[in-house]
Amino acid sequence: MSDDFNMSMRKFLKQVGVTSQQAIEKAVREADSSDGKTFKVKAVVTIEELGMEHVVTGEIEG
Repeated sequence: MSDDFNMSMRKFLKQVGVTSQQAIEKAVREADSSDGKTFKVKAVVTIEELGMEHVVTGEIEG
């Protein structure tokens, strides 16, 4: 794979990470009571042109 491809992919993944963290933090702040709670979380990355879907699941402790 080319350097341009790798840089473009890293830029996209950084954007996903940063914007997802901001969205999660905002949702937790706006929740009435999140202290001590555990939230199930799922991230899905798709590339329609390649027929690819990648799912990551986990938990975030509040």
